[in-house]
Amino acid sequence: MERGNKSSGTRKLRPRKTSGNKVKVTQKRKQLVEPDEFRLNKYISNAGVCSRRDADELIAAGRVTVNGEVVNTLGAKVKKTDKVTVDGKTLSLSSKAYIILNKPKDYITTTQDPQGRRTVMDLVKDVDIDRMYPVGRLDRNTTGVLLFTNDGQLAQRLIHPKRNIKKVYSATLDKPLSSPHYDRILGGVKLEDGMMKADQLAYIDPNDKSKVGIEIHSGRNRVVRRMFEALGYEVVALDRVLFGSLDKVNLPRGKWRNLTDKELRSLKSMAGLA
Repeated sequence: MERGNKSSGTRKLRPRKTSGNKVKVTQKRKQLVEPDEFRLNKYISNAGVCSRRDADELIAAGRVTVNGEVVNTLGAKVKKTDKVTVDGKTLSLSSKAYIILNKPKDYITTTQDPQGRRTVMDLVKDVDIDRMYPVGRLDRNTTGVLLFTNDGQLAQRLIHPKRNIKKVYSATLDKPLSSPHYDRILGGVKLEDGMMKADQLAYIDPNDKSKVGIEIHSGRNRVVRRMFEALGYEVVALDRVLFGSLDKVNLPRGKWRNLTDKELRSLKSMAGLA
């Protein structure tokens, strides 16, 4: 992807430098010992119900029982052998699963919709795994890479702001992106929830400046669309082509597949779980 430049014709984007923590690899690894006790919110998250933060809300609301007794104390601990329920349903620490979906338009990114609209769960209903849910959100008309898992710890890490997980989108605008607005997107656009700027931006086709590639690390709601809308553009089409290290190459729209071992190792490394 290149951007036009008056003096040199085209200009290639340079990769954004990062200062991520390096993972030290040693030949000897310590054997991991499974703890006898879990924090209750971690147990709920590991069972694939929701994130730890959302689990705390369930606990505080009195919707969780341990061995038949309601537990609403945040920080409470349970054992793996305890019977834990949420809304009357017994949880289990089942094996973990990880899949990627190439999301099409007109599907809501949620596990259920009160209005009865189609959700992304309809596209993975043939997956024989309980309590799997989407990680993060894509709005109804945004397409592309969407991760599903029942691994609550990984999901929570990937959506946490401090992890700065990379997301790359292909955006088609209703008109060519001007050079001044190109610079504004990179320099910062004022939104109702604060300033936002792209990490990288490029014209996909030098002859059609209405099509751009944009890289961000923010997880704010509809942030790509809102950045362009703030400058007077309508985003006609938006497709997420990369989430962390996951892409949708050779994955048809509306289809899903299991993550490869290499992809899972890469995601866990980004999440600080390697």
